[in-house]
Amino acid sequence: MRIIGLTGGIACGKSHVSSVLREAGVPIADGDQLARVLTAPSGAALPAIRAAFGGGVFNPDGTLDRKALGKVVFSDREALATLDRLMEPLLMQLIRDTLDGFDRQGAPLCVMDMPLLYERGLDALCQRVWCVTVPREVQIARLYERDGLNREEAQARIDSQLPVAEKAARADVVIDTRGSMEETRSIVLRLWQEEVRRAQKEEEHGA
Repeated sequence: MRIIGLTGGIACGKSHVSSVLREAGVPIADGDQLARVLTAPSGAALPAIRAAFGGGVFNPDGTLDRKALGKVVFSDREALATLDRLMEPLLMQLIRDTLDGFDRQGAPLCVMDMPLLYERGLDALCQRVWCVTVPREVQIARLYERDGLNREEAQARIDSQLPVAEKAARADVVIDTRGSMEETRSIVLRLWQEEVRRAQKEEEHGA
């Protein structure tokens, strides 16, 4: 099974790209969704998060207060590193299990949707990588509109990840989402058909 990595900076439009692929029937291992499984009520990561960050990042009913946790980790690099250390082994296992499931089902191609694909070294599992990108000012504007973050908070979120320009430079395919959602959709579907044809040719030639 060929794995296409999908990554990009926060608020660059990666979720839209992923949704287009999912609607087209592409099997997707979504890192954000899998992380939410770990932090959902009774999730496997909650005890470690409470031990590391205290009850202040939890709601009265015991569920995780994602906004409160975000304020803590995106304003303190050490806190973010702590959260990553707690989440990484659990998340990596879920990702491996998901990919193994696709392989057992006989999928010839799948997508691994990971914001931190390069940061976690997961690009090593991929045959090719797509990077979704927009200029930094567009990221900031989108975070303001989408999440209600002020400029300082938006910049902190952006700076917590590898710069988008560096991700784009390392990727095989770069998708700029400054156009309309329909324009992006057309681009993504065309690119996916190219990946399918590429995979078929390589299989025919025994690559």
